Amino acid sequence: MSIDFNKVPKYIRDELEKGEKPIDRGQTGMRVRRVQEWLRYHECRTDIDESYGPATATCVSDFQKKAKLPQTGVVDDATWQALVRPMREALQEPKGIASLSPQMTVRKVAEQHLKQHPIEIGGDNRGPWVRLYCQGNDGRDWAWCAGMVSLVMQQAFFYRDEATPIKGSVSCDSLAAQGKAAGLFVPESDITKAKFAWNDFGGCCIFLKRRTDTDWVHAGFALDASGPAGESVFVTIEGNTNDEGSREGFEACRRTRGLASGDYDFVRLA
Repeated sequence: MSIDFNKVPKYIRDELEKGEKPIDRGQTGMRVRRVQEWLRYHECRTDIDESYGPATATCVSDFQKKAKLPQTGVVDDATWQALVRPMREALQEPKGIASLSPQMTVRKVAEQHLKQHPIEIGGDNRGPWVRLYCQGNDGRDWAWCAGMVSLVMQQAFFYRDEATPIKGSVSCDSLAAQGKAAGLFVPESDITKAKFAWNDFGGCCIFLKRRTDTDWVHAGFALDASGPAGESVFVTIEGNTNDEGSREGFEACRRTRGLASGDYDFVRLA
């Protein structure tokens, strides 16, 4: 199903809509920045300086060649749509969700985002994917792991035409507080002591990496788990991380984490 722009927030429309006029040499500002960011995403790298000069025009022409479009060096509608196609595909309604549970719908949407490999572009916590997950904001202070969790959850329940189990937030601490208020928070001890079975998460839940009893520093989706209760490992989909599992990484990826470290809590999605 195509995206209905009348039903998504303006900050998302800003990332996906070019405007009526072509983007060309001599132009400056945020529209040019978005072009330069997407060029980098597609490995046609140039400076992100918000100025459409010869280097940007050359990279646009290179991208147009890769996309089998006329090599004009000007961003017309067809070129723009090709540039932002990964984000559009991440935001499409997945097929077959009518037969899925809420948890598995969230999982399917998360996998749909992961397939497009969201990454930071142009600096720490910067770029179109960060702005998508952080309500139009980016920059050093906008760690986007909780924002990705929230956007994916909201997208999944939007397509189900159902209310989300929690509101969502760009703050891990807020996700924990919302989970507790809704009666959906599951401390790790409930799993390791077999008070709560992993299968009861229904195939997908939110994980929160705990630093103290009142401070959570990273979030993502926990999927399948294996092993005995106290030594379970679980597969994740998470943003603002990397292959080493950093909470200040640069991409979304799939990882495996273990409960043996003793610093994870969870929020059920139904």
